[in-house]
Amino acid sequence: MITICDVGPRDGLQNEPETLEPRTRAELVNRLAAAGVPRIEAASFVRPDAVPQMAGAEDVVAAIERKPGTEYSGLALNERGYERLSASGLDRVNFTFAATDSFNRRNGNQSLAEAQAVAERVVERSELPVTLTISCAFGDPFEGRVDPGAVSAIAERFHGRAEVVLADTIGVATPSHVRGLVERTRATGVHLHNTRNTGYANALAALGAGGTLLDASCGGLGGCPYAPRATGNIATEDLVYLVEGEGIDTGIDLDALVATSAWVEGILGRRLEGYVYRAGPSPVR
Repeated sequence: MITICDVGPRDGLQNEPETLEPRTRAELVNRLAAAGVPRIEAASFVRPDAVPQMAGAEDVVAAIERKPGTEYSGLALNERGYERLSASGLDRVNFTFAATDSFNRRNGNQSLAEAQAVAERVVERSELPVTLTISCAFGDPFEGRVDPGAVSAIAERFHGRAEVVLADTIGVATPSHVRGLVERTRATGVHLHNTRNTGYANALAALGAGGTLLDASCGGLGGCPYAPRATGNIATEDLVYLVEGEGIDTGIDLDALVATSAWVEGILGRRLEGYVYRAGPSPVR
């Protein structure tokens, strides 16, 4: 069995022009949990002036109706974010920094070396399990192709102390690239964007390379405010349909997931990027 983490309440909504109220974002978390999603990234503990869509993270967490068996995580980019997250009562830290110097400076106003040092301190002090997401692991919008050896060195530094996830932040990876880097780094999982329509093939490649964790976003919501033209994540319901069709159990109720994405569509007032929520589950199941 694999673990699917729905990042829609965080990575999905942070790129929307609208800023949804914390209670609405918590309702999304609750609907995803009710659908049986085993891990949900509920909030981002960043400065509201930097990402206003994520303001009120503590209010989101307070409004969640906890479901047994669901793990609730949050994102932090620095120690202050970690402290807020830890105090909020969430179950897991997702600490993120980029594999390149340029992206770290634009996204977190620090160098790659400084970002790794902060990650070290968070991993050492955290009483919560830590996921370390290495963004731009396959390509950087400012530096281009990223050296796999550099990504591998970062992953090795934290191997055994944190769950390592490789992020295709700008959606440039292809299956052989994903397979090779997951094998080389021994990463637990991947965070994939479908910018160039390779996200789902990349997900299967990651699983074939030994990955067991896949990030996705309901309806294909998402992007990155700091990466030009970085469109949405792979859609959770499309991913569930794909991997269960391949005989891999997810434990997720696809019909309830489809209904959740349809609800989000109504909230945002526009068609989302996913396909299965519009077409519906296959009539020949």
